[in-house]
Amino acid sequence: MRADLKLIHGWVPERARVLDLGCGDGTLLAALARDKGVTGYGLEIDPDGITACIEKGVNVIEQNLDEGLANFDDDACDLVIMTQALQALRRPDLMLDEMLRVAGECIITFPNFAYWRHRLYLGFKGYMPVSKSLPHAWYDTPNIHLSTFNDFERLCRDKGLIISDRAVGNGEHEGHWTSRLWPNLCGETAVFRVSRGPGG
Repeated sequence: MRADLKLIHGWVPERARVLDLGCGDGTLLAALARDKGVTGYGLEIDPDGITACIEKGVNVIEQNLDEGLANFDDDACDLVIMTQALQALRRPDLMLDEMLRVAGECIITFPNFAYWRHRLYLGFKGYMPVSKSLPHAWYDTPNIHLSTFNDFERLCRDKGLIISDRAVGNGEHEGHWTSRLWPNLCGETAVFRVSRGPGG
């Protein structure tokens, strides 16, 4: 399991009801069910990912996240997780609202466009950066809303949300002292734990 998924695994409480958005091959949900008695569903649009989920025994629903989560009731889950998919959505701000309607808490990971290597790549080469966390060229990338740690924190503040925990890492999703000290500059990936604000 990737290091960011291991971190999320540690944050998820025992026997939680979890919704995993863009669950990929179901690795995280399968591990949570095995290790923590977690129940829930994964949402995925890629046929190969759906097949892999079924093979792992993960409950999966074929669904386009840009269409929202109207098929889930308010507070249907304890936790909603989305790893490396926020930047590919048409309206990530609205999805954040939906996630916190379905559950009181969510965990989100995304690539940090302000990472120092990305800044240097753009500044010196004059091209959109390509890296482990941003592996596509500008013309074929699924990422349509690139953001930074600071952008996401501001969005949460503007919405009155609470960031209860965050972690940053390099391209292997591993923590480093520089990324903890200067997360917006030295963190290539972000993991945020967000909950509703007062009265939410």
